[in-house]
Amino acid sequence: MVLLVAVLALATLPVQVSSQRPPNVVLVMTDDQGYGDVGAHGNGKIRTPNLDALHKASVRLTNYHVDPTCSPTRSALMSGRYSTRTGVWHTIMGRSLMRGDETTIAEEFAANGYRTAMFGKWHLGDNAPCRPQDQGFEHVVWHRGGGVGQGPDHWGNDYFDDTYEVDGELQRFDGYCTDVWFAEASEFVKREDARPFFVYLATNAPHGPYLVAEKWWRPCAEAGVPEPMARFYGMIENLDHNIGKLRNLLEESGLAENTILLFTTDNGTAAGVAAGNAAKGTWRGFDAGMRGQKGSEYDGGHRVPFFAYWPKGGVGGGRDIDALSAHVDVLPTLIELCGLRTEPRLPRDGASFAAALRGDGPPPTGRTMFVHSQRVEHPQKWRKCSVMTDRWRLVNGEQLFDIGQDPGQRRDIADEHADVVAALRDAYEGWWRSLEPEFPRYVRIHLGGAENPVRLMSHDWHTEDRPTPWHQNHVRNGFVGNGPWAVDVIEAGRYAITLRRWPSQLQRAMGCTHASIELGALKLDRDVAPDATEVTFESELPAGPAMLLTTLRRKDGKEHGAYFASVRRLE
Repeated sequence: MVLLVAVLALATLPVQVSSQRPPNVVLVMTDDQGYGDVGAHGNGKIRTPNLDALHKASVRLTNYHVDPTCSPTRSALMSGRYSTRTGVWHTIMGRSLMRGDETTIAEEFAANGYRTAMFGKWHLGDNAPCRPQDQGFEHVVWHRGGGVGQGPDHWGNDYFDDTYEVDGELQRFDGYCTDVWFAEASEFVKREDARPFFVYLATNAPHGPYLVAEKWWRPCAEAGVPEPMARFYGMIENLDHNIGKLRNLLEESGLAENTILLFTTDNGTAAGVAAGNAAKGTWRGFDAGMRGQKGSEYDGGHRVPFFAYWPKGGVGGGRDIDALSAHVDVLPTLIELCGLRTEPRLPRDGASFAAALRGDGPPPTGRTMFVHSQRVEHPQKWRKCSVMTDRWRLVNGEQLFDIGQDPGQRRDIADEHADVVAALRDAYEGWWRSLEPEFPRYVRIHLGGAENPVRLMSHDWHTEDRPTPWHQNHVRNGFVGNGPWAVDVIEAGRYAITLRRWPSQLQRAMGCTHASIELGALKLDRDVAPDATEVTFESELPAGPAMLLTTLRRKDGKEHGAYFASVRRLE
């Protein structure tokens, strides 16, 4: 059966689908696991037998790149577009919210008759229109914020026996977070349904804090792996165990043959390389010969594993594809592999690697691609960036490395190749100009729309000079700072805006004496009893975009924003 499928920005290619029944897809993405944090890549201390077996059976993209931090990578993967185009270039400060008008991978599969589900970490917005259920997923089991235990997450979650959101409702689970995500994904896979499935299984592990049962980390420590790396490795070994269980389920259910199984990670390693002060003689980790870690513009910050396995489609056999590839390529590749009909609302940046994965055609070549780390409110030109080709890396617009001859990026040869530097700088300039229209735009949280009430957390404040209080520990410690939420009032009417120092589940006194809000032209304030757990303002709000700023004055005179707020449309 031949279908016409849009691949790249405006290209249309004929696709040969290998089966009358479209393949299922399971996309597993871990958090903060680097290229060197897999045994098959040469790490002699970590035990990943199931990942090693998948590596052996798969086609591997060995020159596959993502952004140096998590939210940007996730938005690029979801959309097939460079992350900054989607409104995402940070992990906090309202810059981790992906625009609602992006056509996501889940929306593409849902439009083609797939049932879709997401488990674990989303980190692209906790409120409409940015939630996973707003972006094409019919079933979701997830935590808010950027990690379990962060500010927007259910208060008190600590990786064990936690409370997560299931299709908009809170539900308590027994067990370790990673085990829960895989168990819930397995239950979804096993459901009787005539439709094929797309599963996005995005774990929060091995992101810190490095919490995992002793049985997983103790053997690593006894083998000479220092702390906290031993616990980091233990989290990965638990992940590996779950991947083995998932593969067994697919085999026993008769689904493995026609299921595309993808494994990748969101950025370079966070704890797989020892800090500079680690004791001499201890295991110092494994960087796979690369420079840099999570957040770095060097390859160690953004070159990560990518394994693809689909027996019925001819994707497998233990082959390597060395051509330059990236997160933006995943969506167009799956569109072609699965024969999806597609009409994206926005042009995409990725290319399809379907033919190369099947082994019946070459990979895209001659490409120039870009990654950068913009952990600021407003992007800065040349900040922590890499311009990449199959041969070259231009880092921060100044350093040039021949990646084939110098994979560790130790010798800067910019002075020897001024023409290459000039060409790559020109390519970056053009790319930057294409991004600039997004910089002044806000991704706005909808008030009075699909989500009512809306629960806000300071994780998404917009601030200029310092980070926001994005973690529960910041709330516990009384972080002093403030910033507005970017919002859009969907329907004019009367609203109640409730401010809290603590999450509502605690019913704890704020210890504040005064509160105020500003929303567009509206300014309201009032005194507060110190033992009050919350303060509510009611007012008519006009429809349209605005910035919502709140202030609480404590008994000690210090002022900061309300870490938690809820906004309900009353009429």
